[in-house]
Amino acid sequence: MRIAFKEWAVIVEALGLGEQSLLLRKGGISEGRHGFRIEHSQFLLFPTQFHQHRDQVDARGQALFDALPESDITPDTVQVEYVASVCGWRKLDSLAQAESLAGLHVWRPEVIAERFAWGREDSIHAVALRVARLAAPRRIPIRPEYSGCRSWIELETDVDPSGAIPILDESTHRERMHRIEATLGGPLTSSS
Repeated sequence: MRIAFKEWAVIVEALGLGEQSLLLRKGGISEGRHGFRIEHSQFLLFPTQFHQHRDQVDARGQALFDALPESDITPDTVQVEYVASVCGWRKLDSLAQAESLAGLHVWRPEVIAERFAWGREDSIHAVALRVARLAAPRRIPIRPEYSGCRSWIELETDVDPSGAIPILDESTHRERMHRIEATLGGPLTSSS
């Protein structure tokens, strides 16, 4: 697997510890006028410190932020530990809908509101994930083409996702997906 999704290191940690199973994404400047799209149903999580600040996450996120291993991200490499599968998604055109997901993620409400209002249209994508820990995490050299405001990158080298162990057991995962759908008032769009 070479496709990776760039996200704040603290959010990757929250996903990897089972604190959340959700991404809220608007899209980066490099994604053009159409913004963020669900381009891949399975991908590696690529932690980044780009735009990440401690005050942008809630108390749970701040505790995770404070405990982030400094060795996981250096100027030259990044530790890739997780693979994610998209369980479903929905484009949210209502800030109230996005705000209703509080407690299911560690972002502060102001960050969600800012992302929602950024760009050409008021919206944000909610993406429900099933995250698994790689059997053999990889230290990936950071290349110039991985930089910039973009969600998706293609790594230069393959990472083997076989043998990855799900973070949440099946029952907890199903319960989390049900809660996300119940909060949003109906089923998510299938990733296939």
